[in-house]
Formats: sequence, structure tokens, C-alpha cells
Amino acid sequence: MTDVFEDVSGEQPDTADMDTEGLVHRAIDIVATAKAMPLSASVLVSRDEVLELLEAALERLPDELRQARWLLREREEFLAERSREAEALMEEVRAQAERMVSRTEVVRQANQVAQRILDDANEEARRMRHEAEDYCDQKLAGMEIVLERIMRTVQSGRQKLQATAPPPAPEGARGVAGADVPGEEGTSEDGFFDQDLS
Repeated sequence: MTDVFEDVSGEQPDTADMDTEGLVHRAIDIVATAKAMPLSASVLVSRDEVLELLEAALERLPDELRQARWLLREREEFLAERSREAEALMEEVRAQAERMVSRTEVVRQANQVAQRILDDANEEARRMRHEAEDYCDQKLAGMEIVLERIMRTVQSGRQKLQATAPPPAPEGARGVAGADVPGEEGTSEDGFFDQDLS
């Protein structure tokens, strides 16, 4: 029986360089390619390996969210910098306009340039915000799909385990001093297969 477990927990790829989605895909692969138990629809899965992958995925998830927050912060800093530049330009234009009141055309053109800079900065900020939101939405949607697949796989596995469990021994079917009925070795009191008793 130990040989079967050694096959299940064989050589594993390094997960240090995998992102969250890669780790979850690896967990799905482990469940999907797990070896079937003899004479049963159940499969042998290394609990420690799957838990390690899922925990690593959860640890990496905040990194991706941090990256999205970083993009949003970059957008805010960019907008603030452009606003400061525009304000500085507007102040310069006002000072020049006061010195050159008679030259209204120069003032008008400077105002147009300053307004164009502000409009460009606002448009660029909107674009960066939409890109950051799209990035976050795509990552979260991918994680939602992967997690739903894992939940369906786990629920399917549990249903198969419940469907293939042998029925409990009827009362009175045990022999003297609670001896097991012939052919019932390997079953526990709750009706599930116990490999340690086989």
C-alpha cells in the first residue's frame, strides 16, 4: 500500500516560480491525474501536496493585488504631477499676463496651452485607471473560474467517495466478541473503507 502513496507523491515540479493561477492549475492536475484505488472509483491524492499548492496560491494572491494597487498609485501620482505642472504653467501665464496686459493674444494662447495640458493629463489618467481596473478584473475573474473548478472537483470526489462506501454491517451479523463477519475485513464501524485494516 505504501508503494501507491509513493507513486502519488513522486517527483514534483518547483512551485517557487509559479504564479497564483499556475499553482491552482497544478492542484487541478494533481486531482485529475490521481491514481485510482484498486476496485474503487476513488483516487489517491496527496493531501499535503494539494494543501501546499493552495496555500502557496493564497500567499501569492496578495502580491497580484498589491501590483494592481501599485498601478493605481502610479496613476494617482502621474495625475498629481501633471496637475502640478499645469498649475505651475497657469501661474506663469497669469504672471506674464499681468506684465503684458496689452498683449491679450499671448495670454489667450497660453491659457489654451495650459488647458490642453490639463485635458491631456486627465485623459491619460482616465486611460491608466481603466487599464488598472481591467487588469484587476481579469485576474479576479480568472481566479474565480479556477476556484469554481476546484470546488466542483472536490465536491465530485466527495460524492464518489460517499457513493462507493460499503454499507454498514447489519446488527447481529457480528460473531462472538464482536468479531467481523467473513468478507467484511477492512470496513470500519462507520461503513468506510479503512486501508489499515486490509
